[in-house]
Amino acid sequence: MKTPLVEMDGDEMTRIIWQMIKDELICPFVDLKSEYYDLGLVKRDETGDQITIDSANATLKYGVAVKCATITPNAQRMTEYKLKEMYKSPNGTIRAMLDGTVFRTPITIDSIKPVVKNWQKPITIARHAYGDVYKSVEILVDEPGVAKLVFEGQSGKKSEVVIQKMNGAGILQGMHNLESSITSFAHSCFKYAIDCKESLWFSTKDTISKKYDGFFKQIFENVFNENYKAKFDELGIEYFYTLIDDAVARVMRSEGGFIWACKNYDGDVMSDMVSTAFGSLAMMTSVLVSPNGQYEFEAAHGTVTRHYYKYLKGEETSTNPMATIFAWSAALRKRGELDSIPELMKFGDKLEEACFDTLNEGIMTKDLVSLTTNPKVKSVNTKDFIVAIRERLAKKF
Repeated sequence: MKTPLVEMDGDEMTRIIWQMIKDELICPFVDLKSEYYDLGLVKRDETGDQITIDSANATLKYGVAVKCATITPNAQRMTEYKLKEMYKSPNGTIRAMLDGTVFRTPITIDSIKPVVKNWQKPITIARHAYGDVYKSVEILVDEPGVAKLVFEGQSGKKSEVVIQKMNGAGILQGMHNLESSITSFAHSCFKYAIDCKESLWFSTKDTISKKYDGFFKQIFENVFNENYKAKFDELGIEYFYTLIDDAVARVMRSEGGFIWACKNYDGDVMSDMVSTAFGSLAMMTSVLVSPNGQYEFEAAHGTVTRHYYKYLKGEETSTNPMATIFAWSAALRKRGELDSIPELMKFGDKLEEACFDTLNEGIMTKDLVSLTTNPKVKSVNTKDFIVAIRERLAKKF
């Protein structure tokens, strides 16, 4: 390696798996150069979450990052970890700083059939990674009154609209997005579709949210017509917009093989739906792509808390590491691509091939055993699964 990649460590069971992957699958084969950031909750608390900001800045500097799953604390986690404050999602912080779009694609094998029988190809979810409910503010009211949405411009111009005349207690929420962020989202989606040579679908609910969602729709249409239509036509792929409920129906009837762009919350929900319907959330890749060409690779799932508590008791776990391994393989391949190191790109490919070889031979973690049609399936624990991958990877070199 010439340039380091940014390594973001994480929490709980995925943190344990992270080290196993490095020990067994990366360091024996690659002269790893990484700039390490511990985004575990303990270190985030020690630094007042500054380390998350530092890791995002490092990603902007070096261009490629690989991230372990992290905890976004709630009240229970505040008590469990004795935190100074309830820190925001590290993913949300990094996404906002990179102004990126998250692309999530299932990892598929022949012996695990999608629940939706007509799906023949993977479906990629493109999730806008800024604003909406993830940047919302809320007020809990306990009496009657008038709720208003007010904007005071720097020029002195003021806009005001009544949200609701409250006749009693209730709840209020205000959310926003930015034209610059939506435009970056659109560019990232169209560029990714061209790279993958796949059609792009975009869905919101502009019939109900006429201004908010209508703003998204109009920006996508403008960006497409001004910048990408000719290239789409040349490649024989299409872009079309439809309502989110119509999109769900279309997706279920489709054979897959396209990119589905969604607003922030829609993408959060639909990526879990797609990954589960294809087999397992542990078999879902995730990459954050900035409009300036920075990449942050991670698994789409969480920190696997239940398995971590078993691990702490000394019990054996069969946690699926595939998505985390693919985050590493993709990050190393991208680093090799950007630095013109074909051997590093080849290593990323060979690591993924070794994973598929292991699964196709029927060696699987417990979550996949009940899904596979392979008659020679063998359930193994996490460590043995990773060792089996290493054995097959070593043979390829």
